[in-house]
Amino acid sequence: MATLETLNFDNSYARLPEPFYQQVMPTPLKTPFLIAFNSDVAELMDLDPSSLSPSSLADYLGGITPLPGSEPIAMKYTGHQFGVYNPDLGDGRGLLLGEVVNNNNQRWDLHLKGSGKTPFSRFADGRAVLRSSIREYLASEAMHGLGIPTTRALALVGSDDTVMRDGMMEPCATLLRVSECHIRFGHFEYFYYTKQHDELKRLADYCLVRYFPQFLNARQPYLAMYQEVVKRSAELVAKWQAYGFVHAVLNTDNMSLIGETFDYGPYSFMDEYKPGMVSNQNDHQGRYAFSKQPDMVQWNLSALGQALLPLIDKEELLSALNRFPDLYQSSEIAEFRKRLGLQSELSEDTALIKQLLDMFSHQAVDMNRFFRTLSDYDGGEESILHLEQLVQNTHELSIWLEAYDKRLDKEAASFPIWTAQMRSVNPQFILRNYMAQEAINQASEGDFALINDLVELLRAPSNQSAKMEHYSASPPAWAGSICLTCSS
Repeated sequence: MATLETLNFDNSYARLPEPFYQQVMPTPLKTPFLIAFNSDVAELMDLDPSSLSPSSLADYLGGITPLPGSEPIAMKYTGHQFGVYNPDLGDGRGLLLGEVVNNNNQRWDLHLKGSGKTPFSRFADGRAVLRSSIREYLASEAMHGLGIPTTRALALVGSDDTVMRDGMMEPCATLLRVSECHIRFGHFEYFYYTKQHDELKRLADYCLVRYFPQFLNARQPYLAMYQEVVKRSAELVAKWQAYGFVHAVLNTDNMSLIGETFDYGPYSFMDEYKPGMVSNQNDHQGRYAFSKQPDMVQWNLSALGQALLPLIDKEELLSALNRFPDLYQSSEIAEFRKRLGLQSELSEDTALIKQLLDMFSHQAVDMNRFFRTLSDYDGGEESILHLEQLVQNTHELSIWLEAYDKRLDKEAASFPIWTAQMRSVNPQFILRNYMAQEAINQASEGDFALINDLVELLRAPSNQSAKMEHYSASPPAWAGSICLTCSS
């Protein structure tokens, strides 16, 4: 096991030429202090939690002391934001500190969010506020607990520094984000639109070696890589749709090359199933509404494909892109089959799932509470009553349950096995906006206990928790008044 001072850094991206990044040191925060530490993420890097000094960790992540072995850089990329190309993007409030290689030869990027101004900050201050940092810290662990690919975070650090957000002074924080990959679709767009095609190829070669080595000997390695990105992206958005997750800012610079949920902002898990839900109050046109997410991911993949035209034949790219709808649909059905406890695959499942989602939409059902309650369904009156309490129109529920019963008759699994399987994928707890807001409210008073309690809860969301049982109930009335924007 390593200490922070002996982490095995090998910073391959920093060895690429200057157009890929700018070298920048973090701007120190005033009196940084540790708020939360994620021991599970520490283990990924062979970092020994017992060796850590909270004050030293805060100094490293607060920009006071350089982390030994790190080579901080601000990555350059561009991208389409709300459908419009922006050439001026890049790491404007975060730095890639370096890459840590563990004993299994796994490579982990360490990215410090909120580290201060960079050449790509434009007119911003380069800081992250505590509010948004808490939301990302909680979201990444919640998604991981649900089995949805995501970046994660090692630690959250607060400070006495403040910055202006939405007309108010807010405390600054940093978040050390950990991922296998910080390459965005926008990295490729930068080199394409600036006509640096040699560097575009260099980036593609780097990604093949690091993230897709299985395609190095393929007949068309770049095409094979793109096909895999299409597949992973389809699988990712299918998981979002299956759990009612609204990303809210699906710009191309927020799309991960390896198919992880990336750059948490005004995200939401829906309290009520509303396909048209827009989680970001800055999204005035509803471009990134929940129901539009699959189409927006395909749009982003088309933007990536455009950027790869110097390396891949256009017709081959279009063929790969056009596979997205089928890949998405099959992935979505597979996710809902798991949530319904269906082991076998039957053609009739598509209609059964559509009928259920239609009911969710008609009645604004809390889908995650419904699936958890359905995990204990045995066809008896009591289990039916529990489901009826979650809907407005019990007749529509009865019609669906009749179809569901007929479908279950074709399954071989016994009731205990079926229930256990369903409970494993249908969480008792989901990260709702009001839960994050409660943690933020308490943190603003200097109490950070709820942040750590929620992380423990969300790591294993299918388990029972007497202490936190109230979070499995319907959200309070005030939850609907929470307003989220791009600064959230």
